[in-house]
Amino acid sequence: MSQLLSTDKKKKPFRLVKFFAYASFAVLLAFSFPFSVIVAQKAKDMLLNSYENYALLLGENLNHQVFQNFVIPVVNRYGKIRLRDKEQYELMDRIVNNTVHGYNVDLVNIYDIEKGVIAYSTDPRLLGKKVVRSLGYNKAVMGENSSGLISGTKDLWGLGIELLGGERKLRTYIPFRGIDPYVGDTGYVLGVFEIIQDLTKPYQSLVRFQYTIFGLSLVIMGLIFLALLLIVRKAEMTIEERAREQRELQAQLHQAERLAALGQMVAGVSHEIRNPLGIIRSTAELLGGLPNADEAQKKLSMVIVEESSRLNNVVTEFLDFARPQKPNVRDCSLTEIINKNIAFLEPELKKSQVQITQNLDGRNFPLKGDPEMLYRAFLNIFINAIHAIGKNGEIEITGKEDKAHYTISIRDSGCGIARDDLNRVFNPFFTTKEKGTGLGLSIVRKIIELHQGSITLESSEDEGTTVHVTLPKDGPVE
Repeated sequence: MSQLLSTDKKKKPFRLVKFFAYASFAVLLAFSFPFSVIVAQKAKDMLLNSYENYALLLGENLNHQVFQNFVIPVVNRYGKIRLRDKEQYELMDRIVNNTVHGYNVDLVNIYDIEKGVIAYSTDPRLLGKKVVRSLGYNKAVMGENSSGLISGTKDLWGLGIELLGGERKLRTYIPFRGIDPYVGDTGYVLGVFEIIQDLTKPYQSLVRFQYTIFGLSLVIMGLIFLALLLIVRKAEMTIEERAREQRELQAQLHQAERLAALGQMVAGVSHEIRNPLGIIRSTAELLGGLPNADEAQKKLSMVIVEESSRLNNVVTEFLDFARPQKPNVRDCSLTEIINKNIAFLEPELKKSQVQITQNLDGRNFPLKGDPEMLYRAFLNIFINAIHAIGKNGEIEITGKEDKAHYTISIRDSGCGIARDDLNRVFNPFFTTKEKGTGLGLSIVRKIIELHQGSITLESSEDEGTTVHVTLPKDGPVE
């Protein structure tokens, strides 16, 4: 049995709050992080889509202006297009710059798809450069528009979280189509427009927005986490309280079962002892009172009478402990009961030179209870205090009350109780005295609990003991 108990003590309790803290934090983080990434990605797609539409609109305008104001006039006048010709180049440059003026455009290139070079660029240094046949360029040659982001930085660990800093540009390839001058329909692809827009500033704003979303989601999830944590902590405290109450009830049930069996045995044994004990005492008194009894006989008779009386008191304690009792509830006063105890113990107090100080503030402490049973309970407490003091000490009595209860505290300046013994003082037959049954405090607790009250002890070795007795004002409720 002891091995099982030691094993139970070694088992670590399941901590609901700790488990919930780790689990909920992981769950909330798992949801808040993808949520932030999805929101930021959506905003990023909207930004890129907006600038792509902007580039397509500009490309359509460029297509119209270049074809109508450059291709047709130049072909009519010169027979063919030669951008190396200064006059043609200046005309093209003027048309392009007038068209893109006021637009947020970094660079415009026009590719000659037959020669595979840059035929025109707003950056003269790029003229004549060979084409990099990227997927976007090839799509434009086939008549499809395409756009792609040029980024100077990578996202964080490939998780879609953009970092601040670095340039971001949008490159858009648009086919340069010939236009039927009579019906206005676009025809075959003459070349490719490449339009590059600087998105650094709006993209930095987007990244800051992404961080804001992520931070707000963490704050919101954190508040939800704290609220849930408080709820779970409260629930765990309630569960622990219920478990503690259940353990106490089980302990009380086991104690009651043991005491019931013990009580039956004690009652039978005490009854068998008490009858012959009375005969022994009366016989000793009779022998001591005989006219021809000498002093030695009288002395021996007195010893028999005293020891018989002491043994009778022990038997009475056994019976009080074993006998089922029910309080005779009526109006009484705790102050009067305590005063009767003090009056009864006055000779013992003087003999032991123990001073009693009452700090009851003149209150009567009226309640409903059994005065005889409460008298015996407090008498036992005072006797234990006197025995703990021995010689030259003090007992202090204080009282307080709340809405429904009185609490009487009795503090002595005695030797105190060892820590190992403190949890066993209410056990039946436990005693540290050479003489005594060990039933005194068990009977006290039984009386107090019959009144639906409670008794607790505070004690340290060589520092005295304080007994707190709490009783309901309205008495026990049936």
